[in-house]
Amino acid sequence: MIEVKDINVFYGNIQALKQVSLLVPDGEIVALIGTNGAGKSTLIKAIVGLLRKKSGEVYFDGNRITTLPAAEIIRLGIAVVPEGRRLFGPFSVMDNLNLGAYLRLKNHEGQEVQKDLQHTFELFPILKERRMQSAGTLSGGEQQMLAIARALIARPKVILMDEPSIGLAPLLVREIFEVIKRLKEDRHTILLIEQNARAALKISERASVMELGRITLEGRSQELLGTEAVKKLYLGF
Repeated sequence: MIEVKDINVFYGNIQALKQVSLLVPDGEIVALIGTNGAGKSTLIKAIVGLLRKKSGEVYFDGNRITTLPAAEIIRLGIAVVPEGRRLFGPFSVMDNLNLGAYLRLKNHEGQEVQKDLQHTFELFPILKERRMQSAGTLSGGEQQMLAIARALIARPKVILMDEPSIGLAPLLVREIFEVIKRLKEDRHTILLIEQNARAALKISERASVMELGRITLEGRSQELLGTEAVKKLYLGF
């Protein structure tokens, strides 16, 4: 579904991504783990066209999207759940969801959007209760649920999730990963960027480890859970 081939990205004279290749197959969750500053969020920005690639290629659904503008890439069916949620705080929960569905509503898919809203509220019942509440007044966990729901309502082919558990209490982290587990059961295609390596590896089919802008390790998630390098660096034993 998404294939990244040998991309290099620079911030000025500093190379942020170095010959990075990554495959996200259709219907799978692929985890990308690594410490702060490893280049994980930079990779998401490069995939969706927010950062220029100096070299290398990005393909989506078999089509080259390397040089397409971000707006066009989003239209093709990639949704992003950004780090820090990036909600429209003064707007209501419903306003944020409608903004997520903007392209579909523009294409006169109102009835289908309403059906998907009902499914979204089944997935996140608290959002139905708070649908007229300002997004900025929600708890951190509720805001993260809204950020995921906003991506889902666009009915994307692929979702890129950037640190969905960051800043949340352990109980809320478990709730968020339960939601991701349900998305997995529904065969959503997800690139999951996470510092919580244990949770990410348990829920994904395959994973890559990024260090200093490079992919240093990749394979089936269950296999990576058993490697000494991952245990020592990311699992605390």
